[in-house]
Amino acid sequence: MVSVHTVAGQVFVLQLGLVVLLVIAAVVALVVQARGAGLEGARQRSVVGAETFAHAPGTLAAMQSDHPSALLQPQAEAARKASGVDLIVAYDPQGVRWTHRDPRLIGKRVPGHVTVPSGKSRTEMFTTALGPAVNTTVPVKDAGGKIVGLVTVSITVHHTNQRVMGQLPLLLGSAAGVLLLGTGGVALVSRRLRRQTHGLDPAEMRRMYDHHDAVLHAVREGVLIIGSDGRLLLCNDEARRLLDLPADAEGHHVADLGLEPQMVALLVSGRTVTDEVHRAGDRLLAVNVRATAPYGGPAGTAVTLRDSTELRALAGKAEVAQERLKLLYDTGMRIGTTLDVTRTAEELADVAVPRFADLVTVELPDPVLRGAEPPWGTAVLRRMAVSGAARPDVPRHPATEPITSLPAASMAAEEASDPSLPHDQRPEHPEHPEHWAPDTTPSAARINRSVLERDLRTADGWQAQDPARTRQILDHGIRSLITVPLRARGVSLGLATFWRGETLGPFEEEDLSFAEELAARAAVSIDNARRYTREHNTAVTLQRRLLPQTLPEQTALDVAFRYLPARAGVGGDWFDLIPLPGARVALVVGDVVGHGLHAAATMGRLRTAVHNFSALDLPPDELLGHLDELVTHIDTDEARRATGPDRAADDGAGITGATCLYAIYDPITGRATLARAGHPGPALVLPDGTVSFPDVPVSPPLGLGGSVPVETAELTLPEGSRLVLYTDGLLEDRERDIDTGLALLRTALGSGADRTPEETCGDVFDAVLPEHPSDDIALLVARTRLLAPDRVAEWNVPSDPSAVSPVRSECTRTLESWGLSDIGFTTELILSELITNAIRYGTQPIRVRLLHDRSLICEVSDGTNASPHLRRAATTDEGGRGLFLVAQFAERWGTRYTPRGKVIWTEQSLENGHQEPAADLTDALLDQWDEPAL
Repeated sequence: MVSVHTVAGQVFVLQLGLVVLLVIAAVVALVVQARGAGLEGARQRSVVGAETFAHAPGTLAAMQSDHPSALLQPQAEAARKASGVDLIVAYDPQGVRWTHRDPRLIGKRVPGHVTVPSGKSRTEMFTTALGPAVNTTVPVKDAGGKIVGLVTVSITVHHTNQRVMGQLPLLLGSAAGVLLLGTGGVALVSRRLRRQTHGLDPAEMRRMYDHHDAVLHAVREGVLIIGSDGRLLLCNDEARRLLDLPADAEGHHVADLGLEPQMVALLVSGRTVTDEVHRAGDRLLAVNVRATAPYGGPAGTAVTLRDSTELRALAGKAEVAQERLKLLYDTGMRIGTTLDVTRTAEELADVAVPRFADLVTVELPDPVLRGAEPPWGTAVLRRMAVSGAARPDVPRHPATEPITSLPAASMAAEEASDPSLPHDQRPEHPEHPEHWAPDTTPSAARINRSVLERDLRTADGWQAQDPARTRQILDHGIRSLITVPLRARGVSLGLATFWRGETLGPFEEEDLSFAEELAARAAVSIDNARRYTREHNTAVTLQRRLLPQTLPEQTALDVAFRYLPARAGVGGDWFDLIPLPGARVALVVGDVVGHGLHAAATMGRLRTAVHNFSALDLPPDELLGHLDELVTHIDTDEARRATGPDRAADDGAGITGATCLYAIYDPITGRATLARAGHPGPALVLPDGTVSFPDVPVSPPLGLGGSVPVETAELTLPEGSRLVLYTDGLLEDRERDIDTGLALLRTALGSGADRTPEETCGDVFDAVLPEHPSDDIALLVARTRLLAPDRVAEWNVPSDPSAVSPVRSECTRTLESWGLSDIGFTTELILSELITNAIRYGTQPIRVRLLHDRSLICEVSDGTNASPHLRRAATTDEGGRGLFLVAQFAERWGTRYTPRGKVIWTEQSLENGHQEPAADLTDALLDQWDEPAL
């Protein structure tokens, strides 16, 4: 076994050499690693010890004291013993020691003392009698940066030989064990080889192989031996010829040899077969399959093949018919998988190549691509699909390129295909249809009959239309074509052209009928996609019209938004920003369940309703309560219509289902009031970059609330905070849950605290957007601002008519400080009326507030809920004119209710175009107020 002339002996010698080399390499590596680790560890311990002692509490004070040695020596010795270092020495900038392991050296200078440059620490490595050593010196500075003293820590590195020698026995023992295992393995391999060769020597085995090889390749019948795993173990020359196998076929799986699928299935099936006929290229083979296991061999199959080409003529037509049926079946399965017109055209081109044609092109008019019906005029065709396996360099129109028109053929095709004309009145085509080449198709896609051209080399009319291009096509081996109109539901949708080269042979009459059947099935799918495109475009247009294109101007928030419609269909997500009285702003994000026109229309109704309710200045909880009632009414009407006798099958009408988040932000106080109905809560990013998800009480979705009250939450937002509102499509997806989406959103929002809302929107979409969004996505990012305190003025008003004049004077002085003297008189008139009414008809507390924003806002609040109404007073009425005059001079005015009363507010424009009332009108106005109010 150990002889070098045997395989086992050679393996044993190789293993022995490898083990010795590995042991030597391991010993060297241990020595190098131990030395390097010892030096690095000593350096780190020296640096840490010196830095720790130098900056320890009390070290600086001890060095500055009158007796540094008395204070530092105990600390240094305790630290040295605790850390295990060799030496800790503290000394003054002149090198005189304060501490030392040997007390006799205290007070003496450090040999070779060198001041640390620039007051930085220094680490040195040197060799002593005990081995390598590391010395680290760290300066100690006072508050002014002056060096008060220095600390030196020294560590001696121990020799690595002991560590290496301690691990050497283990290493040698492991090597011996490996060598022993290798020796046993060699013995087992040698024994197994002799058993598998049945004790035959090499000469006997060679003679048996020569006889076997001669017999195998001499017979005129193909022989294959296939293993149980489907790999080809053996094949003779006849089998290679019959199956056209490559030279290195042995060892490959049968499925990788380019055989027919039926042949592959038979060879790997393991079933017994006798003279079963199968096709292999242009041959028909009689196949016999037997299992080898019953005859003493390993599990597998033995296959014999005989050429039966004489049966080809009989089986050829059956094969073609079967292939055509399968191709039609595949057409139904592969065409129309999406509702995209272009993709459906590409599917038609792909399914026919290479099983029916070498090259397929599909041309569609522009209106079909937009979802409309093509006009009966000259609609320009565009080549939308090109699929070819035969020659990729065949000259042809690129995809999406308009096809060159032929005026004479176009006109005739248009007249012949006009469905408004009776069949017997349609004129005959003046030109033979074969004149229309696939690359010179007329602009009108209205031909009513297919075109078969068996041999393009003899089609003079086809060649005459574009001689240069047609000559190039012929030079590249294209010989035959079929052009078929794509018609569905009485509408001409375009053309499909099938090309063949010399490989598949020319088209025949039976190919024409098959191409028409293929085109008819594809035309239905294209028409379905066209109709869907039309409805989708309508819904998208409606949705875009209903969503805000720009946000209104205001100063409370810096706002940016993103909206991404769903790819599968238009959804019902929406967002809004609504300015409110008192410089406040409302933020809205909502989602209507479902897709299509119904969802888009319902979204528009809800958005309009939110605007209307916001005009009443309702708090968030009341607004969502009214919105819940509206959705309930919508659902009731939809259910009644769906069960009525005149119901219509619309796109998903039924129970609406919607969610909404409504927030009001006040830039005066910095508080935001939020309420939500079934909607995801907001995210809040504070100015320092901290991201949180505030706990806003969630109510049932709109339409399901019923008697459940809507709760609100109040947040105090520092200036510069970012409030992020979104719909669930941003976070949830088929491939991830909402927790994963929230984690991604938190990471995206926390990556930059100084980003603008526009940058935040972009970063969130880049990081959080699902790869394939299945729902609409709305995102609204608002950065808060606060109205400057010097632009807000407030006064408490007692319930005394004489208090009107002082308050009015204070207001006048405030307007002058704001530079608004030009509207001062108008403001006095407005405030006089509102304060007088509050004193007469209201209760305490009565307050007046002026806000200098984009406009001048005057607010008068009192403790009653009674609201004034604008009316035109009669000539005999003693009052009722003041509020009418307020409405004339204010740009806007209104009333909002608070938990403790109401606020009557007015807004006055600050633009130059706003003029003060004339003198005669002023006199008339003064007569309207009672004397105490003046």
